[in-house]
Amino acid sequence: MQFRQRALSKLQSPEEIDLPVRFARPQGWLVLTVTVIAMAAATFWAINGSVSSTVRAPGILTHAQGSYVLQSPVAGQVTEVLAEEGKSLPAGAPLLRVRTSGDRAESEPAEGGADGTGGAGSDSGEDSGTGGGSGEGGSGDGGRKKDGTVVRTLAAGRVTSLVATIGAVVTTGADVAVLERVDDGRSPLRAMLYLSADNGTAVPVGARVDLTVQSVPSQQYGVLRGRVKAVGRTSQSRQQIAGFLGDGQLAEQFSRQGRPVAVLVELDRSTRTESGYAWSSADGPPYAIESMTPAGGAIRLADQRPIDWLLP
Repeated sequence: MQFRQRALSKLQSPEEIDLPVRFARPQGWLVLTVTVIAMAAATFWAINGSVSSTVRAPGILTHAQGSYVLQSPVAGQVTEVLAEEGKSLPAGAPLLRVRTSGDRAESEPAEGGADGTGGAGSDSGEDSGTGGGSGEGGSGDGGRKKDGTVVRTLAAGRVTSLVATIGAVVTTGADVAVLERVDDGRSPLRAMLYLSADNGTAVPVGARVDLTVQSVPSQQYGVLRGRVKAVGRTSQSRQQIAGFLGDGQLAEQFSRQGRPVAVLVELDRSTRTESGYAWSSADGPPYAIESMTPAGGAIRLADQRPIDWLLP
């Protein structure tokens, strides 16, 4: 009862009623003010701000039509290589000569007669020997039609790889060369990126792309600029990639994480650089960039507002 009497006496005291009530300390008001300002700024940024994101994908510099693998139509031994790597050839141009077993059997009697004729021509004196070499003697040597089947290109292009060499034995259907389809020597390069199927649908046509070229130091010359020109509608198998690039090892590398989506990138042109393409640096590398050079691309996706992440 003693404590109750004290409480009643305090309630009845008029001095206690007039005292102000303290709801919060000054430090609490400061924390509350800062919190309100931060929430207001976050709300403004979520509505009016934007967030940019990028996806990365491996790829290679090539021409838009890709490459093709040339295979031998016959089995035999390569006796002559008629082209060089890096050389541009028209459609139907001779690439190499393959001597088959049938050619070998047919040439044995002819070679015996040719040796006798050539020997007789060479014994008739210096002047007559020279004339005989271009006439009768030539029919048994340089003038005689060479043995073997000539393997020709199927489409115009640049020879990027010659697998067959002189003396090599090839079978029917064996790969002998890889040619890049280039109709015009001034045909611009493209970049073909292989993106995972999960991210392929998020890439819009026209998106900016920064390409890191393997043969160009990015710390010194920067990155190559470009834009997405086309995005594949479906994912590609390793065989499809190999058919376009003409390289099974690259196809296996690009499809190691599953069937990717092909993204074609058009490179920005520039007349102020040695390579003819636009770089993040002013001048770019002081040399031209070659096709079939590995490159990695960073594709800039469309900007998004943070509030869109909260809306259904």
